[in-house]
Amino acid sequence: METIVLIAVIVFMIGIAMRWIHLLNAQHDARIETYRFSDPRPRPPGLPDDTGRRAHHTEADR
Repeated sequence: METIVLIAVIVFMIGIAMRWIHLLNAQHDARIETYRFSDPRPRPPGLPDDTGRRAHHTEADR
């Protein structure tokens, strides 16, 4: 009987811990969402508008 109660208590505590972690993650996500990050750095002069990998490939290259 004590074993069943012990297992039930352990499962219950795991459930409480999972809920607590979920709430902390939600709080952390909300804090990140409201944080104002700095503006992006200006593009150096002379660079094209798109410097990604796709900008370097043309249809003739494929």
